[in-house]
Amino acid sequence: MRFQIPQFIEIENKIVGPLTLKQFLYLAVAAGISFFFYFVLAFWLWIILTAILASIAVVLAFVKYNGQPLPKIIFSAFGFFWKPRFYLWQRTVETETFAVKRETLKDFLAGTPSVKKLWQDLMTTKNPIPKREKGLRQPNLGGSLQEKFQIFRKTSGEKEAARRVDYR
Repeated sequence: MRFQIPQFIEIENKIVGPLTLKQFLYLAVAAGISFFFYFVLAFWLWIILTAILASIAVVLAFVKYNGQPLPKIIFSAFGFFWKPRFYLWQRTVETETFAVKRETLKDFLAGTPSVKKLWQDLMTTKNPIPKREKGLRQPNLGGSLQEKFQIFRKTSGEKEAARRVDYR
């Protein structure tokens, strides 16, 4: 199936003969002001003002600069001058002094517990390591050991029981 693709969408439609609506309005406003001045001013002053108004209307209606219509450039210029932007970059140098405390790796690691010692404590001690394990319960000596189960939630939300294995 083929579709009709519009082309030349940047070009305004010609509404009044060979003129677009904006061009026609620029010329019509200038003609209306000139018509009003014909009855108000002297003839020689009317000729001068009509020539000035006609030239301004023609320039606004037909002149383009770098593909942009002149009214758009004028509005942009007024916007720039009305709210000027002033950016000034000044480099600020902040000097900060601080003391460097040098310590060796041995001094740095002295405060941390040894992994080897923790592993040895986990494997050999019967007492719980504080904040790590709970105390061990003594099994029933006369009876058989019962298996312990723990209920946990899966990521899907359903509950499941699993056997708890204690490796001590």
